[in-house]
Amino acid sequence: MNKMQEAGAASLAEIPGSGQRSSRRLSVAPMLDWTDRHYRFFARLISRHTWLYSEMVTTGALLYGDVERHLRFDESEHPLALQLGGCDPHELARCARLAEQWGYDEVNLNVGCPSERVQKGAFGACLMAEPALVADGIKAMRDAVGIDVTIKHRIGIDTIEDFDFLRAFVDTVAAAGCQTFIVHARNAVLKGLSPKENREIPPLKYDYVHRLKRERPDLEILINGGIQTLAQIDAQLEQVDGVMLGREVYHNPYLMAQWDARYYDDPRPARSRAEVVQALLPYVERMLSEGHKLRNIARHVLGLFQGMPGARAWRRMLSDAALLDGADSSLFLRALEQVDPARRPRPDREKALA
Repeated sequence: MNKMQEAGAASLAEIPGSGQRSSRRLSVAPMLDWTDRHYRFFARLISRHTWLYSEMVTTGALLYGDVERHLRFDESEHPLALQLGGCDPHELARCARLAEQWGYDEVNLNVGCPSERVQKGAFGACLMAEPALVADGIKAMRDAVGIDVTIKHRIGIDTIEDFDFLRAFVDTVAAAGCQTFIVHARNAVLKGLSPKENREIPPLKYDYVHRLKRERPDLEILINGGIQTLAQIDAQLEQVDGVMLGREVYHNPYLMAQWDARYYDDPRPARSRAEVVQALLPYVERMLSEGHKLRNIARHVLGLFQGMPGARAWRRMLSDAALLDGADSSLFLRALEQVDPARRPRPDREKALA
């Protein structure tokens, strides 16, 4: 079995007793430089069902770069979506085929990123001004593959803030066959705001997304933007089909530990934080044997003990360049001793063993 086949060999996470693929009821947003394969493996140790999205990969990177580096993943990451950045329908179709061949469960088109670098490539949020071109790209991908083709977008761009714009955009793309819309409930300001400011300054308009679901009940509508707590997730799920969280769940990943039971009716107990660390170790050793750097894995788990005693020591050890240099997976166990007193060596035992 080659690496491509291996990546797609696993069955998707299933809801116990149903034999059905987990829904997009809860998902983790695609985040550039954050939701790489190491983070996604770690996240899957906490939640069996949450949908995971890759960081955005441009069509050019796939067509002219290292495909394996961008697309390889661990089979445990299912259900998993690849997010593409691009605007040329032919290129999008070719990349969607690659996503399907590598075993991804969904390919998602980025029409929400507001960065100037992305705008120069004529994709991301600026594509909201060209709904017909977006529809052509969606149709080309749907014609090319059998997996789901979805879209993530904003509610508007720059000073275009009326609901009619959002509805018309969605209707145009839906006419091309798209059924799933992930809506970041803010406008994208293409000039004058940084990507970070675009996540914070434009006001959230959840009511736009709720209204979209009411007026287009046959579409699957997921909401994204500013959602941080279980209570907020619960409130949103009364209005829409699914909720996508980004930076909150990255910095506080153990929030996902409650999702399987609460939103997927999975009675199996979640791993404890310590059990997550233990389950991560074989993966760390495997990645190190393949030449990956420990720091590139450790950076994703810094928030695992957020709010717990010893969390600062955990973060300090796993972000210390001197400790990371040349270390192996045992560094995680040493850091774990900082937050789990039961794991700390006892002086009396050390004397007895001396």
